Amino acid sequence: MIILTGNDLKTGAVVWWDGSDWVLHIENAIDVGGNAEAVMAREESARRVNVPYAVEATLTDGVARPNHIKDRIRALGPTVRPDLTLKPADPEIGNWVI
Repeated sequence: MIILTGNDLKTGAVVWWDGSDWVLHIENAIDVGGNAEAVMAREESARRVNVPYAVEATLTDGVARPNHIKDRIRALGPTVRPDLTLKPADPEIGNWVI
């Protein structure tokens, strides 16, 4: 599974592609498959996201879980201050450990 991430140009927040827009929560990310390059080029040229890139992920409990530790940290927030982590949009979505 391939998902897209980048940073919102206005806020700098980590965002994920949901098929029509960039969202804060990874549980809304979709598999873009072979369309990654086209979506990234279009969105970067529209100036909505800074340096989008494709991430390999695995579907775990119905949620995309990045395969690389760097992107897991980007998805959940800082590891040194758990009180600052991004809470899931759906608290029933389940938990995965970084």
